[in-house]
Amino acid sequence: MPYVKDDDGRLNNFAREPKMYQADPMTDSQKRTYLILGIGTAVLVGGLIAVAAIVS
Repeated sequence: MPYVKDDDGRLNNFAREPKMYQADPMTDSQKRTYLILGIGTAVLVGGLIAVAAIVS
């Protein structure tokens, strides 16, 4: 673990930072997958709200 000494003489212990990398742009198939998952989630939430409204 790397230690840093500040102006008051105290030691601070910091976690090791992960390596940074550039994210790749999404492909068309990934975009399609996210769109399908988003639509499915919206339908599921809408259905749950409808069932809750009907039951109450």
